[in-house]
Amino acid sequence: MSQQLLYRALVSAKWVSEAIKSSQTGLAVQLLDASWYLPKMKRNPRKEFEERHIPGASFFDIDQCSDRTSPYDHMLPSAGAFAEYVGKLGVGSNSHVVVYDASDQGLFSAPRVWWMFRAFGHDAVSLLDGGLKNWMREGFPVTSQKSRPVPAEFHATLDKSFVKTHEDIKENIDSCHFQVVDARSVGRFQGTEEEPREGIEPGHIPGSVNIPFTEFLTEAGMEKSPEDIHSLFQERKVDLKKPLVATCGSGVTACHVALGAYLCGKPDVAIYDGAWVEWFMRALPEHIISERRWKNL
Repeated sequence: MSQQLLYRALVSAKWVSEAIKSSQTGLAVQLLDASWYLPKMKRNPRKEFEERHIPGASFFDIDQCSDRTSPYDHMLPSAGAFAEYVGKLGVGSNSHVVVYDASDQGLFSAPRVWWMFRAFGHDAVSLLDGGLKNWMREGFPVTSQKSRPVPAEFHATLDKSFVKTHEDIKENIDSCHFQVVDARSVGRFQGTEEEPREGIEPGHIPGSVNIPFTEFLTEAGMEKSPEDIHSLFQERKVDLKKPLVATCGSGVTACHVALGAYLCGKPDVAIYDGAWVEWFMRALPEHIISERRWKNL
């Protein structure tokens, strides 16, 4: 579980506070608020950002920085589109990016952006442990001052090993080349709780294992220790020595699985980008496992 060769995935509120103070001395830290919520939550992340954010942060819109031609939610954009988008937010190829969100959980959507940067070849990216919730709990300042990032040059190249497609997942049902962990709630995974998106019914991919993303977090919203996370994977019979792919509803909370494995020394977890929304829309009925029969032939 050595983390010596891996870029630090988590930074504390105190570390970020010191980094902000040191930013004038050439430390290229760029803060990004990557708050995103399901429509049913009735929260406007951009409006909340304008009202309250960590000084110096820019807003990263997960829906905006995506493949807008895809029928599925916030699929990865092209490398060129990603580079252009983050460059306008002030992120350069020499930046240490620190991502957070303002969710009630502590971290909810920010790990998606952490994963996106790594998928596009930028390893110098960390998450603010505990998110804005813990930042404020520790008494650090927030501001409503408008962000004015200085555009920077960013180079992106997609590492395709970070991403799995519908075809990859479908083929794996028979080949079992990799393990699949689903980060949705137990009810959505089992098929007993409604999905939050209209027209999408609950259930899971054959052979997948359920670890809700909240199980990687403490009650206070901090990331659990690598030892506790390793035990969690062991309890669910997930072998970190073998290939692992994460999924969820639309590719956001799946990144908590990738983060958890990373903290245990496994940096190569891929994300099924289309996730359950794509799987439900494209899979055969017999490939939708549910305690209730929702989808008809």
